[in-house]
Formats: sequence, C-alpha cells, structure tokens
Amino acid sequence: MKVLWLCNIMLPAYAKAHNLEHSVREGWLSGCFDRLCREPFAERKIELGVCFPATGEIASSKEVIDGVTYYGFWEDLNHPEKYDGTVENRFHVILDDFKPDVIHIFGTEFPHTLAMLRCFGNPSKALVGIQGVCGKIAEEYMAGIPEEVQKSATLRDKLKEDSLLQQQEKYRIRAEHEREAILLTGNITGRTAFDKEETAKINPSARYFAMNETMRPSFYEDKWEEKNVRPHSIFLSQGDYPLKGFHFVLSAMPRILEKYPDAHLYVAGNNIIGKGQSKYPYFLRASAYGKYLKSIIGANKLKKKVTMVGMLSEEEMKQQMLQSSLFVCASVVENSPNSLAEAMLLGMPIVAAKVGGVPSMIQGNKECSFFESGDAEGLADAVIQMWDEPVISGVYGDNARKHAHFTHDPDANYKRLIEIYEKINNQE
Repeated sequence: MKVLWLCNIMLPAYAKAHNLEHSVREGWLSGCFDRLCREPFAERKIELGVCFPATGEIASSKEVIDGVTYYGFWEDLNHPEKYDGTVENRFHVILDDFKPDVIHIFGTEFPHTLAMLRCFGNPSKALVGIQGVCGKIAEEYMAGIPEEVQKSATLRDKLKEDSLLQQQEKYRIRAEHEREAILLTGNITGRTAFDKEETAKINPSARYFAMNETMRPSFYEDKWEEKNVRPHSIFLSQGDYPLKGFHFVLSAMPRILEKYPDAHLYVAGNNIIGKGQSKYPYFLRASAYGKYLKSIIGANKLKKKVTMVGMLSEEEMKQQMLQSSLFVCASVVENSPNSLAEAMLLGMPIVAAKVGGVPSMIQGNKECSFFESGDAEGLADAVIQMWDEPVISGVYGDNARKHAHFTHDPDANYKRLIEIYEKINNQE
C-alpha cells in the first residue's frame, strides 16, 4: 500500500540527512514517523512518500532516503491565509509520480491541504488529520482582551499588516479553506470529542477515525519529581497571541503572590514583551498584544516575576518542564495541545482551562485541576490549591502520566494508523 503524507514542516529525518536546520514544532509528527520507520524496510506494511514545504531547489526535488520518498513543494508559510493555486501544479506532478493508494494530510491550517484535495479528487481515499480547528480559533481569537486593545495597532502591526483584527481576519479566511477541505475528504482522524463534533458540523458524511498521537521521544523518558523543581514556579509553553491566555495568567499572579510571594512565571516561545534575540529595539517590534501584556506586568509590579525563556528545543522544553513545579494551559480554545500531552507524560502537576478537546485528554480532580476559560480568579484558586496540597498534586501528576503513556503509546498508535490506512484502502 502506497501512502503519501502531506506535512506542514520538513521532517527532522530529511533535515538531518542534509545537515539542515529544522523546526521543533509538530513533535507528534516526528514521533509517528520515527515509530513507522523503526519497522525493518522489508516488513513495512506501507510504502511511504512525504511532501513538505521547502525553498530553493528542494521545493522541486524528489529524493529517496531509507526507503521513504521525499518531495518538496513551495508555499508561503508566512501568509497561510493566501491560497496560491500554483502549488496545485507541483502536487499533480507528485501524485502522477508516486501514485498513492491513500493520501494522509496532517492538519487543515494551511492552504496546501485544500490544494492537495482538489488535485487528488478521490475523497474516499483521502484522510485529513485534525490538529487545530481554524473556525473556532477565529471565533475565540481575542480571548476577552479589551476592545481598545483589539482595535489598536503599533508601528510593527501597521508595517507588517498584522494587527489583532487583521490576525483574526486571517483566521477567518483560513477557516473558509479548512471548511472546503473538510468537505472534500471522505475520512478524518481526530483525538477529541471537540474535533469530532466540529468536523461533523461541516461534513457529517465523512468517516471519523479516533487516533491518538505519538509525542516526541524524549518525553517518554524521565519523570517529574518535586525535589528537583524551582519552588512555586509556573510554566506556560506559549504566550505570543491572545488565544493562549498569557494575560489571564498575569492577571492571576497578584493573588497567587499574596499566598506564595516566591511564585515565578516562566514562558516559552516568541518573546513579545522584550527584545529577546531580536536585533531590533522593542519599540520597533512591539505588537499591540505585547504592549497590553507589558501594561498588566507594570500595573501589577510583575517585572521580576516573569521570565521569557525563548524558543526551546525538544530537550530544553523537557528540562524546563522538569524544573517547574506546575504546568498551566490557559488557552481559550484548544483541541489537543502537544505541550499538555508532554507535561502529562512527564507526570507534572497540571492546571488547565476546561475548553475544547482538553477534557478529552485529561480528567479533572483526578489528573489535573480545571478552571473555567478566561477566569483569572479561578486560575489563581487552582494554582494555590495545587501548591497547598502537594501530595494531591503529586498524585494528579502520577495519574496523568499513566494516562498519557497509555494514550500516546507509540506501538498502539502505529498499529491503529496502519489499521485506518487498510480500512480506507480496502473500501469500495
């Protein structure tokens, strides 16, 4: 059976073979690929082709490495709201060359998903994996920030045509592409009640296959232990746009600090409240949301209580989690965030907003402490409760770890993936 993957990143396996830099995003995709390729070549049940976005000569290349056929294609990933029909020409070449029995597209966030489905033209043999849901992201994007902040625009926002309102509009356009893509596929994989419900609203006739994901390898190793952490440290894996709820965590900090004066917040990802690694002064790169965050920090005297740790590699992310006393997922909408799954695998105590697909991943009052979306007071209460009762929070972490090692078991997920491919390939 020939299966063609359409990915939104260059897989690390290809990048390493050419000594190229590669993205640390989509670790679950690398985990799935690594598990599949552990099978001896002669015993593999599928012949795999992989399409990925690239630049230069790689964008038109074909190469076979360790039995996997790689195809590059060009797409403007910096403007995923723009549909460029020229990519369809490249996809026709790839499809004619590889002749897949099944195509598996990972995610609906980029226009290449729609382009491939238009080119393939066989919904019954097309499989789309749901990551986020652009339509819901567009609806919830502003995450309760003040209207004057939503409408504001800094010099950076104007120069890049990337104000908060423009960002939201881009997601609305992406949602339209997503909707058409879901209508053009006959098969969907998902992991939560949330993504099943949202995709069924668009295409109720598509077959839905539940399939869990395999995370990055290093998160299956090591275990969080309280004795190794910075006391009363909170870790937020991302905070550079409103959806992730960084502002809610900042608003919760004063109450947390009343009870635990040594509390400290560590935030990974793009540093939008300071210079970070950029060569440009902050006033040139400040976004409206970044300025809003800085205003909360200033008003609540939190400057010495917040550390931006920047973009992290897989190992750096794991170490940050192992050194933090609590993981917080404060997003206003999520499907199945990888960072939450990775924190669960390590056995971290977790506080999470009860939104989207998160309740399908982790159980409240057994594996984590939930708070209602956008409720900074509830978030503060949940954090304080976890630190007030360290024995219970430790039990929650252990329970979450057991759950995650079952849910994200690489062998079970590989077998399920092959089973889904076979069902799709064998149907009339």
